[in-house]
Amino acid sequence: MALGGERVVAIGADHAGYVLKDEVGEVLRGAGFRVLDLGTDSAESVDYPDYAEAVGRAVQDGRAWRGVVVCGSGAGACIAANKLRGIRAALAHDTYSAHQAVEHDDANVLCMGARIIGGAVAEEIVLAWAGAEFTGDERHRRRLDKVLALEAGELTETEG
Repeated sequence: MALGGERVVAIGADHAGYVLKDEVGEVLRGAGFRVLDLGTDSAESVDYPDYAEAVGRAVQDGRAWRGVVVCGSGAGACIAANKLRGIRAALAHDTYSAHQAVEHDDANVLCMGARIIGGAVAEEIVLAWAGAEFTGDERHRRRLDKVLALEAGELTETEG
């Protein structure tokens, strides 16, 4: 069985990332994922928050298992995606960061910069990310619970 099975991954990009987004979509399809392409599809200037939101909303409402957003640096898309409740977006330009963000932090959106990495590196990153699962180890669960408390506006005590 392929890596993806019936899992859906939402993908989106601004004008700087649309070519890499299309390449990532092909990689995901090749790994057995269904891909929900939320645009854009040209070099015409658009705003990355619109695509980060579209991908994040698809993850929020269950249309997608996870999401990928590509912009020029990846930073802006990551910042925008993380404004959505329940979205844990990680910027990754290497395989270690990609899989560890899922394994330790339960990241559900991957952000990459098309002006930072090329297609071959992006392929390795997205496959490392897609193949990773949250470990659920007590220390990671405890830390994730604190992140979720921050998102909910609750104060947590700092451990010394």
